[in-house]
Amino acid sequence: MSAPPNPARAAYRRVLLKISGESFASEGTFGIHPQELAGIATEIAAAVATGVELAVVVGGGNIIRGSRLAASGKFDQSAADYMGMLGTVINGLALKEALKAVGVESRVMSAIVVPAVAESFIRARALRHFEKGRVVILVAGTGNPYFTTDTCASLRAVELGCEVLLKATKVDGVYSADPKKDPKATRYSTLTFARALEQKLGVMDLTAMTMCMEHSLPVVVFDFKNPGNIRRAVSREPVGTTVTA
Repeated sequence: MSAPPNPARAAYRRVLLKISGESFASEGTFGIHPQELAGIATEIAAAVATGVELAVVVGGGNIIRGSRLAASGKFDQSAADYMGMLGTVINGLALKEALKAVGVESRVMSAIVVPAVAESFIRARALRHFEKGRVVILVAGTGNPYFTTDTCASLRAVELGCEVLLKATKVDGVYSADPKKDPKATRYSTLTFARALEQKLGVMDLTAMTMCMEHSLPVVVFDFKNPGNIRRAVSREPVGTTVTA
């Protein structure tokens, strides 16, 4: 069933949405949970209905985390990171099928060559998909080890001319401290990159943050579990924490 049309219009022409791999699984589990996947697709469909051009970078933490394998000392980090990239390919293919089920056309573009299941990422081709109204699902990170999907998200957002990077997380924004450990922690509605870096607030990794700051690309951190938040974010309604230069 297609998502109902939404009268709200996007405040941005083109955005990049970063979704963690954990969002594909139910709390405390691994793999892909059909209900969670369908929920993500429905939320993306509502955002697309506003008229925005949308790219999505997916993580692979619900399947495998290369950083954890490397930390065990039993895997070379390069090999572990490539394994993590393959996990994002699986999630990207699942998201494509879920979007198809709600009437949204999409294409999976990979930073590593897997021609049987995904197109190779080519900037001009991605822009053409936008022109045709397709969601562009970006998988396999940057195609290089030692880089996170946060870095991939910032890189692709700048490369594709996106006006904002939306980071969908499990929390409703950026806090002064871990709200689970510190009851006095407060949530920021707005924040500068400089302050986030100075206070080590963990918005994104250092490489990703620096790239966004250098290119004046705002980042919105919000709770993807709250229905309608992706649509609100692309419509520039108050949601989560907005980090700017």
